[in-house]
Amino acid sequence: MKIPIRWRDVDALGHVNNAVYLTYLEELLTDVVGPVLGDDYVTARVELDFRNEIRLGDREVKGSATVEGIGRSSLTVGVTLVRVDGETALEGRVVIVAWDREQRRSRPLTAAERDSLQHI
Repeated sequence: MKIPIRWRDVDALGHVNNAVYLTYLEELLTDVVGPVLGDDYVTARVELDFRNEIRLGDREVKGSATVEGIGRSSLTVGVTLVRVDGETALEGRVVIVAWDREQRRSRPLTAAERDSLQHI
C-alpha cells in the first residue's frame, strides 16, 4: 500500500520522526489485517530497524506486510517501508493480538481467521 508523507510527519531534522513510523504501520496493518480482524486487535510488540530516512520530498512510501507466524491468539507480521527510490527505509515485526472488546482481553483466533491470515 502507498502511504503519503504529510508535512506534520517531519521533525526539525527534516525527516519523518521515528514515532510517526508507528502511525504508518497502523495504517498498513489496518489495510492488511483489518479485513480479517476488523478493529478487534491490539499491538503487543513492535521491533523496528530504521534503514534510511524518509523525507517530505519522498512524498510517499510503499508499505508491505507478511504474516510470519500465527499463535493461539496472536500473529507476527513482518513489515517493510520502501521509499520511492527503492531504498528500504524500515524493516520490522509487529505482534498483534486478537481482542475481545467485552472482556477487555485477548481472545483465540477463529479457524476462519487463521485460514484467512495464512494467505496474507
